[in-house]
Amino acid sequence: MNLRPEEISSIIRQQIEKYKAEVEVSDVGTVIQVGDGIARVYGLEKCMASELLEFPGGTMGMALNLEEDNIGCVLLGPYTHIKEGDTVKRTGRIISVPVGDALIGRVVNPLGQPIDGLGPINTDKFRPVERIAPGVIERKSVHQPLQTGLKAIDSMIPIGRGQRELILGDRQTGKTAVAVDAIINQKGKDVICIYVAVGQKNSTVANVVQKLKDTGAMDYSIIVSATASDPAPLLFIAPFAGASMGEEFMFQGKHVLIVYDDLSKQASAYRELSLLLRRPPGREAYPGDVFNLHSRLLERACKVSDALGAGSMTALPIIETQAGDVSAYIPTNVISITDGQIYLEPDLFYAGVRPAVNVGISVSRVGGAAQIKAMKQVGGTLRLDLAQYRELAAFAQFGSDLDKATQARLTRGERMVELLKQGQYVPMDVEDQVISLFAGTRGFLDDLPVDQVLPFEDGLLKFIKNNKADVRQELSEKKEITKDLEEKLRAAIKEYKESFVK
Repeated sequence: MNLRPEEISSIIRQQIEKYKAEVEVSDVGTVIQVGDGIARVYGLEKCMASELLEFPGGTMGMALNLEEDNIGCVLLGPYTHIKEGDTVKRTGRIISVPVGDALIGRVVNPLGQPIDGLGPINTDKFRPVERIAPGVIERKSVHQPLQTGLKAIDSMIPIGRGQRELILGDRQTGKTAVAVDAIINQKGKDVICIYVAVGQKNSTVANVVQKLKDTGAMDYSIIVSATASDPAPLLFIAPFAGASMGEEFMFQGKHVLIVYDDLSKQASAYRELSLLLRRPPGREAYPGDVFNLHSRLLERACKVSDALGAGSMTALPIIETQAGDVSAYIPTNVISITDGQIYLEPDLFYAGVRPAVNVGISVSRVGGAAQIKAMKQVGGTLRLDLAQYRELAAFAQFGSDLDKATQARLTRGERMVELLKQGQYVPMDVEDQVISLFAGTRGFLDDLPVDQVLPFEDGLLKFIKNNKADVRQELSEKKEITKDLEEKLRAAIKEYKESFVK
């Protein structure tokens, strides 16, 4: 068989014409060290800070340290199968989470993946976990109240929409209870609530979810859960993921309440990551940028201007103190970032005063701007009265003879402390709080035995709801106590008191 050279050359020419170069270019690096949830990766010169990297077996990592010759990467999942020499791919995506209405009513992990067994979350919207907070021009001062439903807080340490109010206290003093009550109280108030559990036990998170389901609060809530059994990187990004989910609603002009429970565990997780990445330790072995960690998170909560839709995100960060030490590193950091703090005191808690709010140390830096006028009218002097009562009570223990004015103050103080007690998961409407505090501050309870104060309050509110609905309605509409309304309130309380004392 004779092959002619021109035939061969024409076949080769055709082959060359048909040939298309298909080269898949992906930026890859190599694992040079792995352990303790941290991987060191060689290569990937173009890697961005906080970029997601893909490891073998589908495990994702986040680039935290961009060093001269390698990248320090935290692993966001199981890492026992990853070994030295494995290939790592860039995704080109900064770490982000799914956002939108599809998340409402769901329990997700910090990457936005569902962990409640209710199927996938269908949303095509994503937001980066880290985002620069709105600037001064894009904000507006806090002016609308966010009612927690707790008399002690709404009257003396009011919280406004867009405020950041720290809840701090030792373990088991009712910090989570205050936050959960605030979430339950948002029912029907058009506020979306996000509860971020950082480093809690699985059972604790399950209890909170169950309570929110029982009270119907899950219909407007999202739970982001990074439990104690999760790796440190997930505990570190959980609050940021929650903030991104909240911002989506805030920029739609909606109102959001976000609870970070608790940030001391996030700081510990960040300290663990930083030490493993060999970042230099500072005070209490925390890295130097732990203040920046919390400030860039909490600054994202704000009330945005009308031009941006006038939405708001209110943050209730929780910090656990050790033996009541408010001046430790992390508590002082967060106190200096937030717009006030609610300090829950163990001694008060064990004495049966719940919520165990210490009025002396607790403060709201937004103050009256976050209260309706009626609440200012009845709660204006309450703080001072209680602080004076605490001082006098300590002094009166010496058993010296007291003048009438001092005795009257002690009597009033004792009844007000009793009146401010409130059970868990029973938040009150602001109208009921005003009526209750009006009865206390105007002296209607002074001649009642202390153990009759709460039964009296309960009966009074039922009496007004059933027999004097017009008074409550007027208070609800006007949101202030006019002279005429004050007369009606006094008459109603007197009428009920006569039947109660009999």
